[in-house]
Amino acid sequence: MKYIVMLGDGMADLPIASLGKQTPLQAANKPVMNYLAAHGINGMVDTVPQGMVPESDTANLAVLGYDPLVYSKGRSPLEAASIGIKMQPDETAIRANVVALGGEGEYEDLVMLDHSSDEISTEEARVLINDIQKQFGNEVLKFYCGISYRHCLIYKNCPEYNDFSRPHDIIGRRIGDYLPKGEIAKPFYDLMKASYGFLNNHPLNLDREKRGLKKANSLWFWSPGKKPSLPEFKAKYGLNGSVVCAVDLIKGIGFCAGMSVPNVEGATGGIITNYEGKRDAAIAELEKGADFVYIHVEAPDESGHQGKLEEKIESIEKIDNLILSGLIDYLRNKGEEFKILLMPDHPTPISVRTHTHAPVPFVIYDSSNELNSGINCYCESTAQATGLYLDKGEKLMDMLLGGNK
Repeated sequence: MKYIVMLGDGMADLPIASLGKQTPLQAANKPVMNYLAAHGINGMVDTVPQGMVPESDTANLAVLGYDPLVYSKGRSPLEAASIGIKMQPDETAIRANVVALGGEGEYEDLVMLDHSSDEISTEEARVLINDIQKQFGNEVLKFYCGISYRHCLIYKNCPEYNDFSRPHDIIGRRIGDYLPKGEIAKPFYDLMKASYGFLNNHPLNLDREKRGLKKANSLWFWSPGKKPSLPEFKAKYGLNGSVVCAVDLIKGIGFCAGMSVPNVEGATGGIITNYEGKRDAAIAELEKGADFVYIHVEAPDESGHQGKLEEKIESIEKIDNLILSGLIDYLRNKGEEFKILLMPDHPTPISVRTHTHAPVPFVIYDSSNELNSGINCYCESTAQATGLYLDKGEKLMDMLLGGNK
């Protein structure tokens, strides 16, 4: 038996008037997802414990069977692990976005234009982060380049400050209301402000401006955490596991869980990504002996954060057509029995452009035991109508593996 998790980050949404009160999942042309729903177990699951912020690290840990209340230490340490940073006990990892700020006046009066700086390429971001390290890095502060706009600061003996604002939550807003506050937070505030002075007139950003792109003109810190520790996935479940993804956060979970994490060329973590490459990487991992493959696609989440409805629908359709379809064909042609868990990690509604705390729809399909669910569309309303509800995301893994662990 082979096990596949197909996770479309942020796919879940709310009914949208322009879609005739449908959600993007309902409106999308996704025959493969609908087939899985028609022949599988459908339900709703709460992936984020009450009292915890609905972040992707928390939700994806839960889907992989790790209780977030025990293992969630912040997303940044997981991203650091993905980059290959060997953290020490006295170090804190902090996510450092390169964001686009606009407007005039003092730093506090600027507006958050884009948390991703027009999804800046990793190549351009590397230039900025390398120069940031030269300008501001020292024995206490070290900056590391991640993917696109997502980067990492390792801070030795870091101040115990956690009240950061997530940049994707404040798009279009004046940043002064969301900057780090208080004496303990002053090092972060000072560094963010100084980074704007350095980056706003950086030659690369002046060139981006000429090309009609937003300047990646400020660092934005959030989600600090200490060195993570996860039990190995194989020791926990007895399966050889692989994680296929683009973003450092999910790669980091895979690395920390002792799973194989292949690099997928052209996979960006953005709306424009290599869907076929992720499918092929998943197949390659199965060919190499993986029993379990976790495929993560960030594109629906990015579309939700940017409020781009058509692109969110398109990303769902591409997951269906360019990943799921070929993967299932491969498994059937190999004569493999397989189970697929299809789901988002959390909602990222177009209307609010950030993660929300709400249950999400899931399907578990078993090729050796096709059901007749009576459902013809994989979406929020049909899953909810079944009445099946799991209050903890980590219960899904036991449900997927069943008696085959």
